[in-house]
Amino acid sequence: MPEFVDAYGIPIVYDVYEAASPRAVVQLLHGVGEHAGRYGALIAALVADGYTVYADDHRGHGRTGLRQWNGERAKLGRLGPGGLGAARDAVWTLTQVIRETHPDLPLVLLGHSWGSFLAQMLVDRHPDAYDALVLSGSALRWPGALNSGDLNAPWKHLGGTGMEWLSSVEQVAHDFVADPLTTSTPLLRLFGPVETVKLIGRPRRNLGRDIPTLLMVGRDDTVGGPRSVHLLADAYRTRSGFTDVTTLVYPGARHEIFAEAQQAEVRADLAAWLDRRFPRRG
Repeated sequence: MPEFVDAYGIPIVYDVYEAASPRAVVQLLHGVGEHAGRYGALIAALVADGYTVYADDHRGHGRTGLRQWNGERAKLGRLGPGGLGAARDAVWTLTQVIRETHPDLPLVLLGHSWGSFLAQMLVDRHPDAYDALVLSGSALRWPGALNSGDLNAPWKHLGGTGMEWLSSVEQVAHDFVADPLTTSTPLLRLFGPVETVKLIGRPRRNLGRDIPTLLMVGRDDTVGGPRSVHLLADAYRTRSGFTDVTTLVYPGARHEIFAEAQQAEVRADLAAWLDRRFPRRG
């Protein structure tokens, strides 16, 4: 279990899944309140398709958070000193590790939910570091385009776990609640109002690099949903100058499309999109 120490002295835990003959590297960024271990099926599919995958447990989250908070599960999800900026910069440190380790391979940045917001920030700051961008369960990070209310409101009448917004597959919510490395505490309470406001932003203008971008979203996603993701796609085209932007919307799917009933279709769509841009070597 490799790790590195961030600028505040906090060890960041990450995993490396090596493909036999890699055509590219995928850096996977998980969402708030969860950890990289929840992406096993996606990681296995990527590795089998020729992609080496790096996936960390972000600041305050998963194994990193458990060590950071001395085993206090009640504190999981809290970012600690440096806040959102420190979490973003730790992910950037892992990007640099990947680039140094695999200088000849393209790098795909794949972020889900909060991980997709971190990915947007990193592309704004370091566009030359990434060769493709994939965002799942994302949104335009702008007032009116990002849901700041109860994400589970449409399913409250079911009287379930409160995590039904994640997936239409009932077991996903139960597994999330039972997972010792997750927390269902809302983002605003985890980060606090000051750090939460720092999430607001739009794709930077004139990035000077045309990065192929794939935006994948469930039609019933309450974080942003199709409307917000289409606004994000337009922003990447008109503000950042991207010419290769694809948006895929999945009917009947909620927030975690990689844990949805049609997850095999979602993985196949991702594989096909990547394959057209990163053909197998040899």
